[in-house]
Amino acid sequence: MSVQFHDPRGVRAQAPMPYTLGLDLDAEPSASIGLMANGFPDSVAFLDAVEVALVAQYPNLTIHRYNKGNASISAPDALMDEIANQCDGLIAAYGH
Repeated sequence: MSVQFHDPRGVRAQAPMPYTLGLDLDAEPSASIGLMANGFPDSVAFLDAVEVALVAQYPNLTIHRYNKGNASISAPDALMDEIANQCDGLIAAYGH
């Protein structure tokens, strides 16, 4: 008897496209990073821990904090514009 594995994802209509955006913090150790909480409980606390870990590894980072405040809406255009103007990269997070 042999074991067969089945891919539960099914057949795709289009080939997957790799996500190529990124920021190499080893090459840019003084980058400006945004951390955006989405309004779920503990999203801010989670990003507090992310910030501690990032700054421990890259002490010259500039961290900007944002909070969308309402998990059920998209981030407002004004907030996204502010983030784009201030940050080289963004980490968005949700809580539970």
